Amino acid sequence: MSDYLPANAIEIKNLSKIYQSKNKDSIVALQNIDLTIKRGQIFGLLGPNGAGKSTTINILAGLVKKTSGIVNIWGIDLDKDERNCRASIGIVPQELNLDPFFKPYDMLEIQAGFFGVPKSERKTEEILRAVGLWDKKDAPARALSGGMRRRLLIAKAMVHFPPILVLDEPTAGVDLELRQHLWEMVEELNKQGITIILTTHYLEEAEMLCDHIAIISKGEIMTSQPKEKLLSMMDSRLLKITGDNLPNIPINDMVSDVKTQDNEIIVTYHPSKINAGQILSMIHEKGGSIRDISTEDADLEDIFLELTAGAHTGEE
Repeated sequence: MSDYLPANAIEIKNLSKIYQSKNKDSIVALQNIDLTIKRGQIFGLLGPNGAGKSTTINILAGLVKKTSGIVNIWGIDLDKDERNCRASIGIVPQELNLDPFFKPYDMLEIQAGFFGVPKSERKTEEILRAVGLWDKKDAPARALSGGMRRRLLIAKAMVHFPPILVLDEPTAGVDLELRQHLWEMVEELNKQGITIILTTHYLEEAEMLCDHIAIISKGEIMTSQPKEKLLSMMDSRLLKITGDNLPNIPINDMVSDVKTQDNEIIVTYHPSKINAGQILSMIHEKGGSIRDISTEDADLEDIFLELTAGAHTGEE
């Protein structure tokens, strides 16, 4: 790779993918989507099954041909130079598609050969150490745990030193401890300057790792925002009130939910229509005595559910 550092790692403009069928109507997998992923970001692409995440990734990987639109990877037009585009990106698939009889060291050496990396420039040991698998370099893949295989997939995607790494559901089906270990690995790779694109169903994963998030549904980008701005978009907030003789608060267009437990009530309200002070005044007027209050903004799950309401859940 050259020393050229584009401002944007990936630029997608008016990208569409339509699958034609002889017996059925055409299927629109992607419809005129625009995405800009800046160099150095951890970019989250979220959406339900069938939303178009895998189609987008497969187009970037060169596995699926787009119907129309422009894709630039590391400043390179995919239509003009597919080979260098593919050299600029490493794809970590969701499926654990590893030959069970190959050893990690041999697997990385072969993968590096596929990408034309000269033997003198290969960093197989360095990569295996980085993903914590050097001590397993001579163990057949079938002897590795699921978490180790997941890390081996990441290692395979790094053999040609791509500046962009795409992780497709990297922690699907792994336990919490391993998930946290993989999160640490992603953050460390990003600190080294690698742009990370992450698709995930775990909303807390995107909320914890990503600094920019796009939400896709039915082949269309619903929103693409910096994480903090996205979280601030949601007109919903929790107000927790502890006290004595707390009255019932009616549910209406200003208050969407009220939960009562012991000497505490949790009110979900819309700040654009009513503020916390008005709710507290309502409680005082009804004879309630307040000892403590706390507020909590909506999380990413609220936004995700709101923006993808009614989305289909088929396979991508």
